[in-house]
Amino acid sequence: MQSQTKKPDTVADAPGGNWADRYAPESWRPWLHLSRADRPIGTWLLLLPCWWGIGLAMMADAPAWRDLWIAVACGLGALVMRGAGCTWNDITDRDIDAKVARTRSRPLPSGRVTLRGAYLWLIAQALVGFVILLTLGKAAIWMGVASLALVAIYPFAKRFTWWPQIFLGLAFNWGVMLAYAAHMGRLDVAPVVAWLAGIAWTIFYDTIYAHQDVEDDALIGVKSTARLFGENSPRILVGFALLAVLLLAVAISLTGRNLLIGWIGLAGFAGHLLWQLKIFQPDQNDICLRLFRSNRDAGLVLAIFLAFAGLA
Repeated sequence: MQSQTKKPDTVADAPGGNWADRYAPESWRPWLHLSRADRPIGTWLLLLPCWWGIGLAMMADAPAWRDLWIAVACGLGALVMRGAGCTWNDITDRDIDAKVARTRSRPLPSGRVTLRGAYLWLIAQALVGFVILLTLGKAAIWMGVASLALVAIYPFAKRFTWWPQIFLGLAFNWGVMLAYAAHMGRLDVAPVVAWLAGIAWTIFYDTIYAHQDVEDDALIGVKSTARLFGENSPRILVGFALLAVLLLAVAISLTGRNLLIGWIGLAGFAGHLLWQLKIFQPDQNDICLRLFRSNRDAGLVLAIFLAFAGLA
């Protein structure tokens, strides 16, 4: 019989049969694992608020051909900057990851990438992201530079607060304001409100995700909203889902154009969060991971309808 254990050059918590492990040259895999390229959900969750921002900007103004490049640039930027963020996270968490069963096979704690190599890889990805940012205009450039402080702080948040998910939300949803600014050349109230909504959404989905690690986190003293909420998570997350939906409704209303289409998309987003709450079980890791990944679909429904509203 063949062994059912993972190969040494794979990561324990990566999806089975992911493209990086199947198709990438073996020498590339540690770097792709360091950037989480083997699990695209994080890239989606960073990208979707950017696309919300483009949709809101088109609703508030009018569509332009440049919006196509902004959408593509956000996709490329989300890919490399999510990779840079994950690399930074693994650099700061390398000792913690070595103590957690789910993460000890990652490239740094397993020794497949050196600390020096990780720093060089971080710089390379950040430089690519900066070049992309330079194409989006002065307002977006300043927004991008301002986001670096949030990215730098997030990995340390779980050491000093029970609410590290807030810091993740601050960074992961910044793109809604950056993309809006890339279209408009300025920042308005609507994307700021949408950013706050995104933070509530991030607390929602990342608390679900963090329930996979509550036992290990408790042993090593890492804080999270999953540990803080405990068995009350399903009830508390109803409040964050509702807050996200209400704030998004306000953001859409502030654009003043084709509101019905935007609200239909928001109804789809809200329905998806309701479905997640119905089947969420904090002590079932498989369900937690499935629900976390499903938030791509929730955010994408809203992004599509905001785009339709902006183009109509």
